[in-house]
Amino acid sequence: MTAERAYKNITAQTLDLLREAIVHAEYQPGHKLRIDQLAKSLSVSIGAVREALSRLTAEGLVVAEPNKGFIVAPISRRDLEDLTAVRVEVESTCLEQAIEHGDVDWEGRILSSHHKLRALGNAYMQPGTDAARQWHELHETFHDVLASACPNTWWLWLRRRLYVQSERYRRISGPIDGTQRDIVAEHEAIANAALARDAVAARKAMTMHLARTTEIILSSDFLSEENEDKQSGGAIPRVIERASIPRMTEIIQRREAR
Repeated sequence: MTAERAYKNITAQTLDLLREAIVHAEYQPGHKLRIDQLAKSLSVSIGAVREALSRLTAEGLVVAEPNKGFIVAPISRRDLEDLTAVRVEVESTCLEQAIEHGDVDWEGRILSSHHKLRALGNAYMQPGTDAARQWHELHETFHDVLASACPNTWWLWLRRRLYVQSERYRRISGPIDGTQRDIVAEHEAIANAALARDAVAARKAMTMHLARTTEIILSSDFLSEENEDKQSGGAIPRVIERASIPRMTEIIQRREAR
């Protein structure tokens, strides 16, 4: 292996590690990412860390502040609303195209991934456990498989970026939904509609599934003004709306009607 290839591999690994740490809320929004400390903790070069952070800036997970360095990207109610509205459209479009082009192997992958996810029930409500970790991995696989037969690589690229951003909100907020939803039934509805090749029902089920997650986060105090101050240390300008937040499904319906 050449020195150049080895450096690229190290940079790629550093990128994956930092992305995972940010998405999994190991670094909170507004946290200052010190390049020297990260290089030491990851046992990599400063150059590898700097390049990884630059790439994460392009992905929207990190913000580069002039003359200050890098921080974890802030979060807000408005950002989550906008993110969900776009993700609903992209995720649903990928699913519709997958339904149109998917073959028997695609159907088999849906059945397999859904069966494994369903077997874990609501394990995501037990943070820090092996069952919760496995649930998150299978949940990601399930959504990836649903879209996998979409032939448009640009839609899939956009979908992946939006999924990572949405996952960050879900992981930071923690298991706050309690008994307010039946997520097993939601996944069942999406899988059944996809296997039945019912694009209309699949879009509706996917929209409700994504909107419900956002609704729960917005209705909690997780994104309250006080909590954002705690997360940012007062260093990030507030972009949280003070007015009461309408139901996410209504927001999506209004935007689709425009």
